[in-house]
Amino acid sequence: MATVYYTASSLDGYIVDTDDSLDWLTSRDINRAGPFNYDEFIATIGAVVMGSVTYEWIVRNHPGDWMYEQPSWVITHRPQIIEKSHPVDTFAGDVAELHPKLVAAAAGKDVWVVGGGDVAAQFTSAGLIDEMIVSYAPCSLGSGSPVLPVRSEWALAESAVNRDFVCARWVTASRENRSDG
Repeated sequence: MATVYYTASSLDGYIVDTDDSLDWLTSRDINRAGPFNYDEFIATIGAVVMGSVTYEWIVRNHPGDWMYEQPSWVITHRPQIIEKSHPVDTFAGDVAELHPKLVAAAAGKDVWVVGGGDVAAQFTSAGLIDEMIVSYAPCSLGSGSPVLPVRSEWALAESAVNRDFVCARWVTASRENRSDG
């Protein structure tokens, strides 16, 4: 079981542009069965957690039924933003308090920190992210929401090319050191 931050990034380290658009990402060519693909990844996930900005983006861009089968949490001080038909719990507090609930709900599978960067930064700062998987698109945005707006150290575990993307799986440097000793 691991807590994984799985995301995409521009070459200059942004998740979304200043207009909260992912057009720069969704217009790229990717092999849906290729390395680091979403379908294989999501099959390993037992619970998901995201911030309110990510949740609201999903509601705007994928209206209707909730898109995840896994138990889901949104970190927010605004529980009223959750659609009544969405089976989503909210949490406001220290992510270290939420993490055991996520692990229990995942039932032996991985926990996915969906995003965005601020939520991933909270989990990283608490020492709770084990892996970060990033698919880098061949563009720069100049500004937007950063992938991980906190200082942290990582070790490259594996990488591959998936058509337009360079994909990498990083493990926390402390985890890498533990596995060596």
